[in-house]
Amino acid sequence: MMVRARAQGRIEAPGRGIACMFGGSLLLTMNDAVVKWVSSDFQLGQILVFRGLAALTVIALVLYWRKDLHTFRVRYPKMQLIRTTLMIASTILFISGLRLMPLAENVAIAFVGPVFVTALAPLFLGEQVGWRSWSAVLVGFAGVLLMLRPSGESLNWAALLPAGAALCGAFRDLLTRHISDAEATGTTLFYSTLGVTFAGAAIAPFGWQTPGLTDLSLLALAGVLLCAAHFFHIETFRFAEAALVAPFKYSALLWAGAIGFLVWGDIPDRWALLGATMLITSGLYLFYRERKQSIILVP
Repeated sequence: MMVRARAQGRIEAPGRGIACMFGGSLLLTMNDAVVKWVSSDFQLGQILVFRGLAALTVIALVLYWRKDLHTFRVRYPKMQLIRTTLMIASTILFISGLRLMPLAENVAIAFVGPVFVTALAPLFLGEQVGWRSWSAVLVGFAGVLLMLRPSGESLNWAALLPAGAALCGAFRDLLTRHISDAEATGTTLFYSTLGVTFAGAAIAPFGWQTPGLTDLSLLALAGVLLCAAHFFHIETFRFAEAALVAPFKYSALLWAGAIGFLVWGDIPDRWALLGATMLITSGLYLFYRERKQSIILVP
């Protein structure tokens, strides 16, 4: 008989975890589309500030309604600070990529995260990585290189931005899983959002453009979508193992492709499709290997 190892205090509800990942991925992609729409008119700091204020307002109202004010107590302050720092870096890199690249390609390259984690695991986690996993890592990197392909006579260096965001995001997710036993979802969501908002406020005065009512509405919408998406993603790791639910993150590529085509008329070329396919294949294999190793055989 096979049973899955379960950490004390977690709720094992794989169906809920998968549903949360699907919903969170859709909402996050919608947020990305809104941010890409307004990014040509406003500098990065303004986007982070207005979107963050909207998200913080939603979080505060929900906490007040649920009478969860104890949520503001932090059990792992150092871990929360590190996670927030990673969140800031990931957000800045990803939005910078949205300015320069089609939505679907930016989202696809961001999925190099699992490849980074596997490649760095022997150095930072002391884990053994077999030749099959190393082969998947090489395939994933090859996919990214294809998406860095020469465009005309120059490389698509903008692709390095979502790749950097993926590296930060991968470690952020590992920290989320580590602290989810003791930290409430609202705690993690509130402090990471607050950190990103403060980071935006620090750079907002440089190149300020006064937004109109429509712009404020769009930025507020982005904040609500972002808040809901991260809530679902944090809940995902409470209900199910990362190796089980992480492959469902790739549903974001379907949403990004559809929105990119409908709004901007983006059609990925064959190199972008091939690179994305290689990256997704390697990521799914690595998740499969991780899930297989997390299963304990019981007589």
